[in-house]
Amino acid sequence: MKKGNRLTVYILIAMVLGVLTGYLINKNASPEFIAKFSVNIKLLTTIFLRLVQMIIAPLVFCTLVVGIAKLGDLKTVGRVGGKALLWFITASLVSLLLGMLIVNLSHPGTAIDLSNADNSGAKDLIGKTQEFSLAKFVEHVFPKSVFEAMASNEILQIVIFSIFFGIAATSIGDYAKPIVKALDGASHIILKMVGYVMNFAPFGVFGAIAAVIATKGLQVFNFYGQYLLFFITGIALLWAILLLVGYLILRNRIPHLLKRIAQPLLIAFSTTSSEAVFPKLTEEMERFGCKDKIVAFILPLGYSFNLDGSMMYMTFASLAIAQAYGIHLDLGTQLTMLIVLMLTSKGIAGVPRASLVVVTATCAMFKIPPEGIALILPIDHFCDMFRSMTNVLGNALATSVVSKWEGELAHEHHHHSTHHQPHH
Repeated sequence: MKKGNRLTVYILIAMVLGVLTGYLINKNASPEFIAKFSVNIKLLTTIFLRLVQMIIAPLVFCTLVVGIAKLGDLKTVGRVGGKALLWFITASLVSLLLGMLIVNLSHPGTAIDLSNADNSGAKDLIGKTQEFSLAKFVEHVFPKSVFEAMASNEILQIVIFSIFFGIAATSIGDYAKPIVKALDGASHIILKMVGYVMNFAPFGVFGAIAAVIATKGLQVFNFYGQYLLFFITGIALLWAILLLVGYLILRNRIPHLLKRIAQPLLIAFSTTSSEAVFPKLTEEMERFGCKDKIVAFILPLGYSFNLDGSMMYMTFASLAIAQAYGIHLDLGTQLTMLIVLMLTSKGIAGVPRASLVVVTATCAMFKIPPEGIALILPIDHFCDMFRSMTNVLGNALATSVVSKWEGELAHEHHHHSTHHQPHH
């Protein structure tokens, strides 16, 4: 069994065990015992969440700086870069907005009520967050000290610092290359750490589910059903939008494109990793007729900046958790969250479950209890299958569309002689 899938199996086993444990206690124990049990079993979830929060700051910092440094070569490909960015930003916003729209229309979170499962402490927190003022927002955005920002996981402040750092590094040029290379190495180490941390996920899931079911009974399944159903509806809509726009630009080439990327789509779907298909996708895009230089430039960038499926999921998940805790976020706050996600989602390459790290950080910023993450983990794998597939589609479209805009979209070629031109 592949490693990624093994983790899913463990998460699902943990979920089943959590359900059984919780159910037995829910049916047989006294209310006092249930309350005590919930608090203690949730410690497992706390351990997992703290490990996730531990990697937020370094992950965002390294991946963003490296991403900006990659963008720094934009001067060499100015026009292409501009067009790519235009597509990325539009696609990102459409995905995020669609996630927000679906979750607001369908309210999957209301299928389960977690507000009293949490202690009264959460209530005081909620009282504080509602006063959302401009001054507060500015303090959230601009760091006073980068170490303070990293220490308290103020995600937007870390983003601002990283943007400054990345732009400064790029403008210095060769002199800063070693640092960027080092951060690139660091970001790979941290993504490896994400993998390790995720091995604790089954414990986190077990704790969260046992606690919820001990206090609530079996309503959690009702929530899962709705969550998955509405998420897949959203993904279907996103595909429709992407393909429609693709059709308007590429016309009758769309079926060819889909035929070309069918296999990468399938691999992404089954392995839940859009990274896994990267090499294959590069090859297929070149065969489809995109110029190798454009492919080499846009695909890696797309993997940092244009994960449409993941972005839709982020607004969807964050708001669904807020709904479950009965926290009402007004439109302004939701749009702020959208912008935060737009910035923070950059650079979480197609690593399975890395988007959870960002959702955790964003939830914390908006005072949504991050324990909700552990609750959605068991079905996260199934959402992930659709997310990854959508990410691949989004990037294939981005590459073809920019090629087309550049007038560089050739007709399909099947022979390989064209691939061995030296790069200038």
